[in-house]
Amino acid sequence: MNVGRALADAQPRVFWLDRPERPDPLPPLSGSLEADLLVVGGGYAGLWAALQAKQDDPGRDVVLVEAGTCGWAASGRNGGFCATSLTHGLANGAARFPDEISTLETLGAANLDAMLATISLFDIRCDVERTGEISLATAPHQLADLAADAALARRHGHDVVVLGRDEVRAEVASPTYLGGVWHRDRTVMLDPARLAWGLRAACLSLGVRIFEHTRVTGLASSGAGVVARCFGGGSVRAGGVVLAANAFPPLLRRLRAFVVPVYDYALVTRPLTPAELASVGWRQRQGLADSGNQFHYYRLTADNRILFGGYDAVYHYGNRMAPSLARSAPTFATLARHFFSTFPQLEGVTFTHQWGGVVDTCTRFCAFFGTAFGGRLAYATGFTGLGVGATRFGARVALDLLSGSPTPVTTLDFVRSRPMPFPPEPLRSLVINATRWSMAQADAHEGRRNLWLRTLDRLGLGFDS
Repeated sequence: MNVGRALADAQPRVFWLDRPERPDPLPPLSGSLEADLLVVGGGYAGLWAALQAKQDDPGRDVVLVEAGTCGWAASGRNGGFCATSLTHGLANGAARFPDEISTLETLGAANLDAMLATISLFDIRCDVERTGEISLATAPHQLADLAADAALARRHGHDVVVLGRDEVRAEVASPTYLGGVWHRDRTVMLDPARLAWGLRAACLSLGVRIFEHTRVTGLASSGAGVVARCFGGGSVRAGGVVLAANAFPPLLRRLRAFVVPVYDYALVTRPLTPAELASVGWRQRQGLADSGNQFHYYRLTADNRILFGGYDAVYHYGNRMAPSLARSAPTFATLARHFFSTFPQLEGVTFTHQWGGVVDTCTRFCAFFGTAFGGRLAYATGFTGLGVGATRFGARVALDLLSGSPTPVTTLDFVRSRPMPFPPEPLRSLVINATRWSMAQADAHEGRRNLWLRTLDRLGLGFDS
């Protein structure tokens, strides 16, 4: 295995965004304007909010502003796993919201159905594949946990198949696999950038005014509305605002203790030859994820490359974010070594793209919601790396909260409650790094969780990407 040779020509660009069909940027905002609704952020949550607002009321004047271009950040560089879960998995939701988990599962399934219907309605060509996802055991202690997860999933009506060692290797050939659970009906795979670009085009087709390269620098009350001040002097005054800023520094000070930016990394291979693909199997094209605390996620692209990501979830002191942090040679080398350990038959395959970037994480691992400015602003944030599907639901929640009238969704404890905050620095870094170290130790010692992790378990706290 020559990792250096495999990575030698890998470009520091996001594979999904490195496409000739990438749309040209829209002009930035200049001057001042007014709108009924302002959406801040052009990722999935913001695009879904703008689109659903126009579908609810075609006459509503909706403006969306984005600091970069729509879909350039987490929405355009994720793995493309689109799940029904609104709670970062059934187990997490059942532990945190036991009285509501059946309702949340029903809402999540309906959310994915509605999302797929919208993709069809607007002819968004984002390579949707109804493959499901296999959770993999690569260490003996993980088998019991997977069996428990399968039993929980069956109790909630999921279509799951438990796979033994030979059965899982018949699906995808890797000497590291000891077993798995195929969740057949709760995840679809798609092209994340094409989804974002398609949502952007759908918004424009309905009359949403979108301004890219327009960074909001502050929010303030303005009569019966809210005014957003933008870098360069522009401004938008709106009756309501949806804030969908993901991991980026929140415009609401109250959110700064609840969300931290975590760097996640990925590689993509060149397209596999037919013989190479046959050596792996993978005829059903499922999404794959192993069961370690430091886990890998991987999948086939439409042109039969393998995207291989995860493992490292890196937090930098003081919520630091910088373009240089998206390039981590040691992490890319680690991912490449793990790739060839997983698929030794692919020795000699090279990588074409390597990238990293931030996702928003919170201590309950799933989105939370709220309002500000007397109910004239609503937000959804903290999706913790599982937002491809959940962001549509989060946008719906934000719009419902702005309406000011309770709905069956806004009265849920899932919507009304908040995660525990992260402590301030320097304690924040100490806590996060102690947790990361402890998770790595658990993976290395048959899943045994030390006193620190057991304490966090009792408190319902954690750290993830």
